[in-house]
Amino acid sequence: MSAGWVAATVRAKALVGRCPGTAGVREIARGPTLEDALRHLATTPYARRTRTATDVGGAQRAVSATLLWHLRVLAGWLPRGGARLLVPLAAGFEIANVASRLPAPDGRRPAAPEPYALGALETAWRRLERAATPSELRASLAASAWGDPGGDTPWALVTGMRMAAVRRTAVAVQPARRWAQGRAVLLAAREVFVHHRSLPEPVLRDAARLLGRRAAAASTYQEFRESLPSSAQWALRDVDEPGDLWRAEARWWRTVQADGAAWVREGRYGPRVVVGAVALLSVDAWRVRAALESAARGGRPGEVFDALV
Repeated sequence: MSAGWVAATVRAKALVGRCPGTAGVREIARGPTLEDALRHLATTPYARRTRTATDVGGAQRAVSATLLWHLRVLAGWLPRGGARLLVPLAAGFEIANVASRLPAPDGRRPAAPEPYALGALETAWRRLERAATPSELRASLAASAWGDPGGDTPWALVTGMRMAAVRRTAVAVQPARRWAQGRAVLLAAREVFVHHRSLPEPVLRDAARLLGRRAAAASTYQEFRESLPSSAQWALRDVDEPGDLWRAEARWWRTVQADGAAWVREGRYGPRVVVGAVALLSVDAWRVRAALESAARGGRPGEVFDALV
């Protein structure tokens, strides 16, 4: 193993060691106000970016920005070419940048926040940022590693990018293929059986590639569950109705955490430990965001929050 991977592994474990963890997240969630929650964050890596937050949305975005910064720091420690491993795992930030520029369902264009600074983790953001219309944005996506989303409505653009991110992760980040399959299950199930939308053709192709043609073409939720390959069935285990997909979402995050923790503990140096660290950093940020929401609502974590942590 090269010295670069050794250094990156040490750095990754150090970043994980500073996370609030489950106990810290529960303290943040109890609030009982957003101000109290932000005070709890003062001794965590999120402090620098959350100290100026004035509302829960701003605080949550600051938490996400902290996660992205950690991924960029970690990418800087990887040996030459190693950052490519993290680009698909950071794709959600580029999707968020695009989504913030699209019109809302009522046609209004809310003020877009400052884009996430992706640095070496961008896929095609500088090109996408120059697109002035949804049709130009679709063309830019089609000419990039994202691929054609299959439409230029806000929903088609974002859904296409989300499934493309899953496909790219499954191909480029072998340790994360199981997570990618689970994410494809959740995305397809939510769009088709909760929102009752037909997936654009490119999205359908990516879903079929990961889940099989029978599952991708299923007309009922039950058929979808029964048609999933054995490697993806865990994602919907005991989730009998589409309305309970939030439980599957929580399970997905717990699975990512368990896998990541196991890889970080195994003591070896190399890509799998780095991917495991990215998983733990992402889970922690996701939970902190949920904890901030709980605190802002009075600091009484309920069943949903318990399922998340």
